[in-house]
Amino acid sequence: MRAWLNQIHQGDCRPLMSAMPAGSVPLVVTSPPYNLLNSSGNGMKNGNGGKWARSALMQGQGYADHGDCMPHADYVEWQRECLRAMLRVLTPDGAIFYNHKWRVQRGRLQDRADIMDGFPVRQIIIWQRSGGFNHNPGYFLPTYEVIYLIANPEFRLAPKAGSIGDVWRIRQDRGNPHPAPFPVELARRAIAATTAQVVLDPFMGSGTTAVAAALEGRAYIGLEISSEYCQLARQRIAAAIAETQPEPEAILPNALDVRAALLPDAAPAPAR
Repeated sequence: MRAWLNQIHQGDCRPLMSAMPAGSVPLVVTSPPYNLLNSSGNGMKNGNGGKWARSALMQGQGYADHGDCMPHADYVEWQRECLRAMLRVLTPDGAIFYNHKWRVQRGRLQDRADIMDGFPVRQIIIWQRSGGFNHNPGYFLPTYEVIYLIANPEFRLAPKAGSIGDVWRIRQDRGNPHPAPFPVELARRAIAATTAQVVLDPFMGSGTTAVAAALEGRAYIGLEISSEYCQLARQRIAAAIAETQPEPEAILPNALDVRAALLPDAAPAPAR
């Protein structure tokens, strides 16, 4: 596993995970593309009826190296393949925190049950954002996303972590050039709730999971298909690690050195 740790590996996550040893990763924290551009709702709109101008994703551009507009059946099978690959590399006491978004399609709730069918979902965590942007006269403004906790039988939370509850109120990420980032605090909370020392993200994007892992003192493995996002992730991780480094302790001079500095004509301090 040494070659995988604390690195961003560029490529499709499925063959990359197939090259990793089975049962080698205790924790996965990820948020895949949501396939938002394959939508019956004509994109996401703000409260004034206009398209959400801040998001390149909502303007039909998709992600770098991924259009986010697959036929629904193909998208479901793709995500199920990815989840099967994650479970293959998961340790017997490991878990996956899989962040996704429910939405309304053709007047009906699309709750991602078709992706989750048959997987060992232990719990659904609600990520309550600080607001929403998809205003629609047919339903209430969505202000939350879901995190599926997919757990192997031996998985247990860190001591006392269960008391944080299953509704996480965390504001959206800001100032991130990635079109659809999720907050560092969200990934950090998932990581801190476990004792896992290695965290995998198969959809690393701008490096959020790796940044959170570094802040929590854990190792990370990042997989990302876009070279542009790989570079962005490496920059963010390096900045986060630099911020966590302690300041070097000042070396205090002794009294004789201080006297020599203050009194230039004084006799030099004897050699020690």
